Amino acid sequence: MLFLKALIIITLGFILIQDHKNREVYWFLFPGIMLLLGLLHYYNSLLINFSISIITNLLFVFVLLCILYLYTIIKIKKPFFKEVFGIGDVLFFTGIAVAFPTITFIIIFVFSILFSILVWAILKRKSEYQTIPLAGYMSLFLLLLLVGNWSSNIINLYLI
Repeated sequence: MLFLKALIIITLGFILIQDHKNREVYWFLFPGIMLLLGLLHYYNSLLINFSISIITNLLFVFVLLCILYLYTIIKIKKPFFKEVFGIGDVLFFTGIAVAFPTITFIIIFVFSILFSILVWAILKRKSEYQTIPLAGYMSLFLLLLLVGNWSSNIINLYLI
């Protein structure tokens, strides 16, 4: 289990660094993080709860992306994947959808978005890019959350 956790930390760290520096992340890191976080979720839950959680979480991500896509086309009138949202962000959303039970996933998802906005508001003056490295900042949030949870073990993220 320690090896799995170390791989998760390393993968999240690579996503953060690559997305922050170049706004490009190696594609294989997203299925990698999906597999690693999915294994962690699987080890910490019952099979039926695991399956229902993944289906519900993926449905949540799909609906959210559809709403965002429609908003982008109607209101912003810019290409969705070129100027507004990156394919890496979609892959990261999908990757973390397998990581937690539904309630935990939604809470972590919302707070990671808020964390990303806050970090971007603080660091945007120093950045050479005008876009938010959303997958990178979300991976930083997730990395901090998981390391904090593993080191303190105050709450079980898989029982919520």
